[in-house]
Amino acid sequence: MSAPTITVTRAQAEDFLYQEAMLLDEWHLDAWLTLFEEGGTFEVPTTDYKGWDRTGGGFFVLDDWDLLNARVKRLKSRKAHAENPHSRTHRMVSNVRVLDGADGVEIKANFIINRFRDLTHHVYVGRYHHDVVVNDEGELKFTHRRAFLEHELLEHGARLSFIL
Repeated sequence: MSAPTITVTRAQAEDFLYQEAMLLDEWHLDAWLTLFEEGGTFEVPTTDYKGWDRTGGGFFVLDDWDLLNARVKRLKSRKAHAENPHSRTHRMVSNVRVLDGADGVEIKANFIINRFRDLTHHVYVGRYHHDVVVNDEGELKFTHRRAFLEHELLEHGARLSFIL
């Protein structure tokens, strides 16, 4: 017997990504973490990414579940000096696509993040490529969250101390 086919609509994927953007912009990091399936991962490859695996290339962020939890805990503490007080961000998500994945559903989308900190403004442009599952309650959950920057390099003063 084959596994039942789970259908995720583009509207459901958009709502999920818009909810995530709101949680991050409003700095609700504990609530953001609940968008992950336990054991989920988060990565941001370097801007020279060429499709390598997790062991063969450079990453700005390469978090397994334990590191992801530690990142949220640190960002909420006063120890995250680069984000104390935290940056103000405004995220825009567009061009959302839903695809069948090997172990669930793939969601791809584009993003623009405006970041304001220390009287400066930086823009981060890129694309998301997420693996998600639908849990028993019918909620989408990240199993693997990836953010690819499209920049050739980050401008002077631009930091990735916040969650991309």
